[in-house]
Parts: sequence; structure tokens; C-alpha cells
Amino acid sequence: MKEFEIMVDSSCDLPEQIISEYNIYMVPFSVSFEKEQYLKEREEISSLEFFSRLSREEIFPKTLPPDGLEYYKKFIKIAKENKDIICICITDKFSKSYQSALSAKAMVEKEYTDCKITVINSILATAAEGLLVIQAAKMKQLNMSHDEIVDKLEKLKSTSKIMITISSLEYLQRGGRIGKARALLGNLLNRKPLIMLDYGELQPYGSIGGSKRSYKKIIEMTQEYFEENKENFDDYEFVVTTGIDYKEAEYIRDRLKAFARNTYDRIFQIGVTIGAYSGPEVVCISFIKKYDRI
Repeated sequence: MKEFEIMVDSSCDLPEQIISEYNIYMVPFSVSFEKEQYLKEREEISSLEFFSRLSREEIFPKTLPPDGLEYYKKFIKIAKENKDIICICITDKFSKSYQSALSAKAMVEKEYTDCKITVINSILATAAEGLLVIQAAKMKQLNMSHDEIVDKLEKLKSTSKIMITISSLEYLQRGGRIGKARALLGNLLNRKPLIMLDYGELQPYGSIGGSKRSYKKIIEMTQEYFEENKENFDDYEFVVTTGIDYKEAEYIRDRLKAFARNTYDRIFQIGVTIGAYSGPEVVCISFIKKYDRI
């Protein structure tokens, strides 16, 4: 069986430890503050630096997805090693990363006709995309084939959801990523928006007064989803992510573990790509079905 590598764009918000553990290749997004030069996520600006500036200043950064050349450079290096590639990208509803990867795939496969590159539109973002990548990496460790893994990933991605609470919709609105959550505008005086990422789109779930109540509510949203869809918590993996609200994220993780045993102890850090549209005060619960339960 021919060897292959797993690649993902930096919007997946995976910790460096996991990226290293599974030997995952990463293609960075870039971010710019008020017409300053673009800085590559993780390589030229860390999440800590990004959120520190976002919290201090009233700025609304812009992100730039990796272009075809960025992907081409990563793909061609692997192709020269006589390996195939599975590349997982953020939902195409949010970014052109997926289209850039497809462009690079066509160029590389033309040069290296024996190289097989599969580009997957994850229909996900942040840690939900990251959880999909982890499932791919776990399957690779079991020596499952390229095609077997791709088939599983295409089924798994629709099982993943993100329950989100943020301080306001301003970053999403200014960044043009508000989508159907626009329905919540005008009803948020002293209330926190509640949103679900479902099939690549932000769906309005409602709003609630007070931060603490919003944290409890996204736990309830998760429970409601599983009850309504008659799903088993043990069939899924869960992770909590945040920008800067670590105490609140830990509170949610601890309560989530009471019924969702496969919850990561580690709080994942929302990165530059997603943070530019969520703002710093954001907490999410992401989950996905395990590859051996589908």
C-alpha cells in the first residue's frame, strides 16, 4: 500500500502537540491588522499575541486563506517523496482554502501522475475540523488505506457540530461571516448570542441573558442535540475551545464530562483564523462521531 500524508489548513485549531504526535502537515492562514502586512498564523503570529492585541485595541482583523501556491509547495514536497495526500480544509462557506487546495492538486497531479491527492471540504471549522483530522490520523495509524479513510471522513464530517456562545456578533458581521446568524441581530441587548455550526453554516440558536447562563446553555444545546437525534454520547469525541475565557471553558469541560466521557481534558485554543471572526470572548463545544462507530 502506497504511503500518504495528512494535511490540514491552520483553521483546525489543533494543539502543536497533536500535530507533532500524528505528523500532520499544516498550511497557514494569514491575518492583517488594519492594512498592515499579513502575518502567517502560528509561523509569524501566535494565538496569544493575536488575542492580546484584539483585547487591547478596537480592531477588526482580516484573514487571508492559503493560496494555490502555498498548497502547491506543500503538495509538491510530498509528491517528490512518492507519497499520496489527504488534505482537509475549512468549510468552503467561510473561505477559499478548499478551492486553493483543488487548484494546487490539479497542478501537482499533472506533474506527478502517480500522486493521488484527495482534497476534502470538511464543512467544519476550528476544533470540529481538528477532530475530523484526528479521526483521519487514528485511522492512518491502523494502516487503513487512503480510500478507506476518505470514505469514512466523508461520512464522519456530517456528524460533527459546534455549539457556540460569543460576546457579540460584531466580529462576524464586520468580517462577512455572519450567515444565518444575522437573524439574531437587533435582539441582543445585554444578551449573549447562541449559535450552532451545522453543515458548514452558522445557524442561530437564540440568545440568553448573562455569560454564566450562556455557558450552561451550550451544554444544554449539546444534550438537546443528542436527545433529539437519538445519538449515544459514547459514540462521539468532544472538545471545548476558547479564545481567552479559559476558566469558563474549564467549567464547561468539567460539566460536559458528566455525560460525555470522551471529552478531551485539554482546552483547545481558538486560533487566529477563527478568532478574527469570533472575537476573543468565545467558548465552543465541538463533537464528532468516532471512526469505528459509523
